[in-house]
Amino acid sequence: MQRYFAKDDKLSLSELDKHHIINVMRMKKNDKIEIVYDEIVYLCNINSISKKDVSYEIIEKLDTNSELSKKVTIAVPLVSEKKLDFIFQKCTELGIHDFIIYKCERSKVRVNEKENRKIERWNLIAKEAAEQSFRNHIPNIYGIKDFDYLSNLDHDLKLVSSTKKVKKSIKNVLQNSTNYDRIIIVVGPEGGLTDSEENELLCSGYEAVTFGSAILRCETAPMFIMSAIKYELGE
Repeated sequence: MQRYFAKDDKLSLSELDKHHIINVMRMKKNDKIEIVYDEIVYLCNINSISKKDVSYEIIEKLDTNSELSKKVTIAVPLVSEKKLDFIFQKCTELGIHDFIIYKCERSKVRVNEKENRKIERWNLIAKEAAEQSFRNHIPNIYGIKDFDYLSNLDHDLKLVSSTKKVKKSIKNVLQNSTNYDRIIIVVGPEGGLTDSEENELLCSGYEAVTFGSAILRCETAPMFIMSAIKYELGE
């Protein structure tokens, strides 16, 4: 069974989705697909299919939800497209709710006039990963933000990964925190956040955590975070 996300409340599919149904999956009349809109899943039957179009009807609304009970945001630094592609795909499969891309002092990549095209491409990567992993929600990928933007967020639990010797691990924090629905974790770039950047976050309500004795790469840390959260939630 294939899952697709609709563009609107009429369950309209994009041309790319139709192409996938017709030319990649080579579906036929009376094949079934799942279409998601507003996090609700509908089982649909294909009534007809041609070289360029697909018509279908709703059979039933499905009572299924694969989302985590906590909404997890990971803020990642502006790094290479290849690394960000990997982060967005794999963390989407692991259940992340949304992403923030931010600029910091040690960011080696600079923003250019193609930013909107990059965001559009990253959103497509997240959409396809959400379909592949049978999610009800496509993670949001916000435009590239200045570092100060992170200080003004109001999540229930705010953490920053630290390369310094701190006592609390992400496991400790999750096991001792019960009254939260939204969590944000800031991951630093290669070399970590500067002292002034980390202090800025600590002063605005973030808590420093460690991922253990090993120093993880920027693209590895988000997957570690999502895996740890899924394990602690038992989901």
